[in-house]
Amino acid sequence: MSLHRKLLERAAAGRPVRVGLIGAGKFGSMYLAQVPRTPGVHLVGIADLAPDAARRNLARVGWSAAQTQAASLDAALRDGNTHLGDDWRALVRHPAIDVIVECTGHPIAAVEHCLEAFAQRKHVVNVTVEADAFCGPLLARKAADAGVIYSLAFGDQPALICDLVDWARTCGFPVVAAGRGHKWLPHFCESTPDTVWGHYGLTPEQAERGGLNPKMFNSFLDGSKPAIESTAVANATGLAVPSNGLLYPPASVADIPFVTRPKSEGGVLERKGMVEVISSLEADGRPIPYDIRMGVWVTVEGETEYIRNCFEEYNAHTDPSGRYFTLYKRWHLIGLEVGLSVASVALRGEATGVAQLWQADVVATAKKDLRPGDRLDGEGGYAVWGKLLPAATSRALDGGTGGLPLGLAHDVKLLRAVARGQSLSWADVAIDTGTRAYALRREMEQLFDPVSSVAAAPQP
Repeated sequence: MSLHRKLLERAAAGRPVRVGLIGAGKFGSMYLAQVPRTPGVHLVGIADLAPDAARRNLARVGWSAAQTQAASLDAALRDGNTHLGDDWRALVRHPAIDVIVECTGHPIAAVEHCLEAFAQRKHVVNVTVEADAFCGPLLARKAADAGVIYSLAFGDQPALICDLVDWARTCGFPVVAAGRGHKWLPHFCESTPDTVWGHYGLTPEQAERGGLNPKMFNSFLDGSKPAIESTAVANATGLAVPSNGLLYPPASVADIPFVTRPKSEGGVLERKGMVEVISSLEADGRPIPYDIRMGVWVTVEGETEYIRNCFEEYNAHTDPSGRYFTLYKRWHLIGLEVGLSVASVALRGEATGVAQLWQADVVATAKKDLRPGDRLDGEGGYAVWGKLLPAATSRALDGGTGGLPLGLAHDVKLLRAVARGQSLSWADVAIDTGTRAYALRREMEQLFDPVSSVAAAPQP
């Protein structure tokens, strides 16, 4: 039975899926735009540290003031509208809520929100993939121990990639590679909020007029977000990651099955069964026609002559040998698609992507020469960018001290010099050890052996 039909049944029975949203920024606003159009779902409450800004976003996406006039969560349940406030704990702890959508984009806060939701027996759709990247496997285990579902958010690229990988494996295809697209040139990793708009083709004045956040946009441009999302995919699917970071091979959609082959067969992969990101720019900066910049893809292998003949007979999108086929979605609709995750976890008890093992990590890496006393400003900032590494490599950095995860490199003081291009370790910084996010990451390092995890990874 389709999710939509199940939602219609819940609506007809007067038993909607009851949702709480934490964070009503850009991503949350996109979900808010769709909720009134989705049967069988009641958004009971919104928690945001800036309720007035949330109200402006609600008005922007078409909500009337009357829709959020409920004075309390109980009133919202009684009257069928939505309560807006700044108390996330009250939202998470209300017994009527079925699903929490964590949408803050703040990884340290997101861990706190997820753990409390599990303690209250709530399912969680975690939009804040930055948190999943540094402790997702343990978040998933904590959810399972509590008897609830923890899920990546459909509409964001990691969940869409996981969906393609699941499609391939369920159909019996070995996955050769999977990933997303991105606008990339090697020097972008040193971009800062001061330089980001030039790379995007915008003036600072245009960006300010549009209310665009330079740090957030820079986290995409400098490679941090692609690394974060590739980590989520690797940890959810068991696909391997490149030994020294993403390669970003340039390719049009037509060339994806050609470049996402093993090196031994003319492609770029170290071996079959890996994540990778395709660049929409040639090495000299020229745009590639019909690119996959905003999309996702999976390359599979036709293992037998019969299957390869089927590819040919149905004009499937293959490399010149006819052995490797790529299926793709050229676009993703971000928060407009999150409702699929909400319905899946509530009605099917299934995540739309969830970490299974510690296969990959995103390590804070210096954008410039850093000195003792400098403060790291996290993803998209001036000091560090996120480099994708195998979890075993991250764990072994600095003589086994371990790499500093990008998600915890916010407002952290540097203790010793770090050269430009060098990945940081725990020993390089003075970090706040009092957060639940720090404790969870350290617990994960003890419970999940990355070497054993790689050995136990599912076959591609």
